[in-house]
Amino acid sequence: MKTDNLILLQTVSSHYQLELSFFTHLHDLGLIEIEIMEQSPYIHENQMHNLERMIRIHHELEVNPEGIDVVFNLLQKIEHLQKDLISTQNRLRLYEN
Repeated sequence: MKTDNLILLQTVSSHYQLELSFFTHLHDLGLIEIEIMEQSPYIHENQMHNLERMIRIHHELEVNPEGIDVVFNLLQKIEHLQKDLISTQNRLRLYEN
C-alpha cells in the first residue's frame, strides 16, 4: 500500500513528545482521521496544519482533547460567521453603488 502522503503517527508522537493515546483520543472525538496500514497508524499530511494547532493549544494552554474539540468547534463557527459577514458586506456594497 502507498504511504506517500501519510505520516507515521509514531514519528509525530516522538517529534512532539506526546503519547499515542493523545492522538487516538483526538481521533475518537472526530478531530483527526487515523489510517491503519500494515498495523501502523498514519495521519494524512493535509491534516498536519490542524493537528499542529491542536498540539499548540494542548501544550501552551494545557487544554485537554475535549477542550480542543470545543475550541475547534468555536473556531469553525467564527470562520463561518466571518464568511457570512464578508458576503453581506459585498451585497451591501452593490446596493450602495
